[in-house]
Amino acid sequence: MQATQAMQSVPPKEEISHETEPFTGNVIQNGREILLQAFNWESHKYDWWKNLEDKVPDIAKSGFTSVWLPPPSHCALEPEGYLPQNLYSLNSAYGSEHQLKSLLQKLCSYKVRAMADIVINHRVGTRQGHGGMYNRFDGIPLPWDEHAVTSCSGGSGNKSTGENFEGFPNIDHTQNHVRRDIIGWLTWLRNTIGFQDFRFDFAKGYDAKYVKEYVEESKPLFSIGEYWVDCSYSSGLDHNQDNHRQGIINWIDGTGGLCAAFDFTTKGILQEAITGQFWRLRDSDGKPPGVMGWWPSRAVTFIENHDTGSTQQRWPFPSSHVMQGYAYILTHPGLPMVFYDHFYDWGQSMHDQILKLMEIRKLLDIHSESSIRILEAKSNLYAAIIGEKLCMKIGDEAWCPDGEEWILATSGHSYAIWNK
Repeated sequence: MQATQAMQSVPPKEEISHETEPFTGNVIQNGREILLQAFNWESHKYDWWKNLEDKVPDIAKSGFTSVWLPPPSHCALEPEGYLPQNLYSLNSAYGSEHQLKSLLQKLCSYKVRAMADIVINHRVGTRQGHGGMYNRFDGIPLPWDEHAVTSCSGGSGNKSTGENFEGFPNIDHTQNHVRRDIIGWLTWLRNTIGFQDFRFDFAKGYDAKYVKEYVEESKPLFSIGEYWVDCSYSSGLDHNQDNHRQGIINWIDGTGGLCAAFDFTTKGILQEAITGQFWRLRDSDGKPPGVMGWWPSRAVTFIENHDTGSTQQRWPFPSSHVMQGYAYILTHPGLPMVFYDHFYDWGQSMHDQILKLMEIRKLLDIHSESSIRILEAKSNLYAAIIGEKLCMKIGDEAWCPDGEEWILATSGHSYAIWNK
């Protein structure tokens, strides 16, 4: 193992221009988050920090508590931000460092938290080193050498503690100096730049215990991991996805429960269920079949993101059923996240329907650990009562709850919501 290197000086810290809060885990304990992914795969083309700053009043008024922003750091090879090089340079394809800080300050003034996309599984080198690979980072802050890169991705470090991200140097998190430098950078983002929440990209690439250390030391108010592995398929999606959700649960557990995780299990099952297979939405214990059913306070539910949808379309939710998807996640336990495209780009009708569902969730105080009773789960109908004060159904089959106390709150194509 390489001895600890001297760290190149980084930009001086500036005065913190926003109000900081202690790291207490209150966000997870409270469980009343409604999150917004505030970008798609093409956002770098559209003066993004300025675009979002103009939308901050509407984002706040709509009731979003935290806004996930794209990676803030300089990238060498692509504009989207997921191949970082100089982590301390915040001039990116999304805008300048000045524009980013202006956006973060405005979010803070409207009491909406800013979530940084943390890409620390891999890093693009600046110079060739061991084996002729670009695995050195000379001439920029955090000037690591080959020993900061895993042996399985062209470096001289230790073997990776997770899955390899092919084609680029993977960071060796077992190295003490690497973790120290990463903690320094995260703390700078948190305390100096103004981010309050973190989203950890490609979290399957390194052991969850390191995420635990990074969260403990840098103290974000809320953090999420992207632990994305394929669901289980045979001739089609297997009914039982317990192994899949257990993998995500294990990752959360590895962080000491300090992080939530995207509920890819629920997404995979839900986008099959809405095609006339609603029986998929109840597991053998009568509970929701995703992470939401086992650890709802740590399950970030979502319909689409920049990878699965947008212009990448790697695992898209059926577009004609998106509102049924939101009728499910915005009424159920877990921590729901809305995708920018659906809220701002898919027309006023969808925007207004999503907003109405958010208003109902807040009005009825539905939270991450609200109780749920699944009443129906068959081919063309799913119905459930959440928190004993909201009833919902999705599917083409006609249905309404028993009892005159239930009043229709809203409805749309193949969904309806009632409250007492």
